[in-house]
Amino acid sequence: MQNVLNYLFADAEALYADARYCMLGGPFDGTTSYRPGTRFGPRAIRDVSYNFEPYIPAFDLDLDQVPICDLGDLDLSVVPEEAVAQVAESIADLVRDQKVPIFFGGEHTLTVGAVRSVKPDWFVVCDAHLDLREEYRGAVYNHGCTTRLVYNEGTTNIVMIGQRSGTREQYEFAKELILYSSDQVRKDGIGAVLDEVQQTIGDQRVYLSIDADAIDCCYTPGLGTPEPFGLTPYDIREVVTRLAPQAVGFDYVEVCPTDDGQTAAVATELIRLFIAAHWCARRAGTD
Repeated sequence: MQNVLNYLFADAEALYADARYCMLGGPFDGTTSYRPGTRFGPRAIRDVSYNFEPYIPAFDLDLDQVPICDLGDLDLSVVPEEAVAQVAESIADLVRDQKVPIFFGGEHTLTVGAVRSVKPDWFVVCDAHLDLREEYRGAVYNHGCTTRLVYNEGTTNIVMIGQRSGTREQYEFAKELILYSSDQVRKDGIGAVLDEVQQTIGDQRVYLSIDADAIDCCYTPGLGTPEPFGLTPYDIREVVTRLAPQAVGFDYVEVCPTDDGQTAAVATELIRLFIAAHWCARRAGTD
């Protein structure tokens, strides 16, 4: 039999029982407030994954030798709180089976469900927006409320990197958290910022969440809520590779494939690098 193409993530060929990493897509953009389309993000990420070679030179690693399973997309409710609950239930199954969940979307609201089930010591989020609203447009479960929901559900150790947009009230609340704006990252350098972050969180368990709009929209314009003057793809690469070894869950969300594929390509490569960094740390005995 000849090789048969499918629409799962490239090189994610392990059986569930054998997998260390399990992927799930969340095709949902029900609370989008500007440009819709992130529901198509998971498909775009998977499509472009076939553009990349299995070999990752930065880690001297062939990704097709890593036990990765792509479970496909969740069939989500159109009701935001129900969709979040579905994500939570699915991620809880992965955690129970000692898998490392890798989630991609889809709007950022879904991250709340993943964090709910992973129960990390720290939530580290790269985003253009603070997302600290109590509600937005009458809805508590909304992409503009993600980090506030995570906080309200009990994960109060939060580091935010790249944020540059929010209301006055959100910035007041952010004083209770740890915030490195995109301007501060540009001034101090991502290396120095991550030195501080790692000193703060130590060796505790991290859930790492990347909203695609953390990156300046001039680099990756396929976004539902684009913001200029953001981080660079290199900045996010540094965040991902340095924090992956202590991460117990990872997501890359808010890819809106209305561009020529740049945003999905960056997302896909960063997902691959997360797996590589985490796996190599495990092989070295530091996971």
